[in-house]
Amino acid sequence: MGLGGIAAAVPSSAAAQPSPVTGQIMVKFRDPGAADGVLRGHGLSEGPGIGSTGAQLIKVPAGKELQLSDALSRNPAVEYAEPDELVTAATSDEYFPRQYALQNSGQSFTNTAGTLSVSGGKTDADVDAVEAWNVTTGTGIKVAVLDSGVASDNPDINPKVVARANYSGAATNEDNYGHGTHVAGTVAATANNTMGVAGVCPGCTILAGKVLNDSGVGSSSGLANGINWAVSNGAKVINMSIGVRASRTLEAAVNNAWNQGVVLVAAAGNGGNQTKIYPGAYPNVIAVAATDNTDAKASFSTYGASWVDVAAPGVNVYSTFPNHTFVLGTQNGRSFGYDVGNGTSMSSPIVAATAALAWSSHPGATQQSVRANVESTADKISGTGTYWAFGRVNADRAVR
Repeated sequence: MGLGGIAAAVPSSAAAQPSPVTGQIMVKFRDPGAADGVLRGHGLSEGPGIGSTGAQLIKVPAGKELQLSDALSRNPAVEYAEPDELVTAATSDEYFPRQYALQNSGQSFTNTAGTLSVSGGKTDADVDAVEAWNVTTGTGIKVAVLDSGVASDNPDINPKVVARANYSGAATNEDNYGHGTHVAGTVAATANNTMGVAGVCPGCTILAGKVLNDSGVGSSSGLANGINWAVSNGAKVINMSIGVRASRTLEAAVNNAWNQGVVLVAAAGNGGNQTKIYPGAYPNVIAVAATDNTDAKASFSTYGASWVDVAAPGVNVYSTFPNHTFVLGTQNGRSFGYDVGNGTSMSSPIVAATAALAWSSHPGATQQSVRANVESTADKISGTGTYWAFGRVNADRAVR
């Protein structure tokens, strides 16, 4: 789904029409003191604040979301009123093979379940993560993964989670969808522990903000609250492998995070076209397209050098999955979930982890310098100059 409801970007799906969350809208008043009177005039009451955006989440009758947003927008006391759009995750494939994204020797492989064979790639069509680890593994850097949560039963990633929050409406923080666990593993799965996979930033820790429910859907307000929570809990990087329609509330949350020194990274989407998707298209977010194991643009990847900043591997990216829903590997007598995923959802955390490594290796860095470092050190790929502004990220160059 598009960022109307927040959703994972799914390459195999055509872009869905945006739709608002039922029964609520987001309203920001020019004069907060006028809120009660204005809302009562429409039979409404004040609601909770949405992070640090200054907007309120207002309950409205189901089916009246657009009508009341329009009516309130015409009131001079209202800065804006808008639907609370659904948000979805940015992945397409439930099967998550080997880690050519970190080090590509042209290898061929099959996935853990033996249901997918991946043909040989192109040597060094990777982000040089292994080389970057000679400089830093990112120890001490917190990366917020705003997604469907992180599974508590996968020991390759769960120990890296230092805080959890739930803004999805789901009953628990548990990842029953799988998307967030895969994304988090790409960022920070434990390295050199004889099991599973390694994250691009294996020294990083994870702030697991659940903004997508157990069906992979969330809201703009939930995402905005998640951004605010991540900033409050010390995130240096926020990853958003999701897509949603533009929202002033969401943009305010993004800008607040940027202004407080956080690097924000998001999936560019899987429409195979140049249509902007948010939050990736906001100026203060690094928008990430997807490449494959030959350094070609993924067929499904959204692109456009006017707004997409960099690329990273997003085809057959191997990472962690929840054990309670996907048990695909066994080691030391225990079962662990691992498999491949496809989508700019898989590309985005590679860039977020690269930014975290850059934070770690550059004392005195700022969000501006880290972003510039990640973008300026990306590898130019012949034939892709019109697809994104810079190149496919290179973690080794970014940390040096």
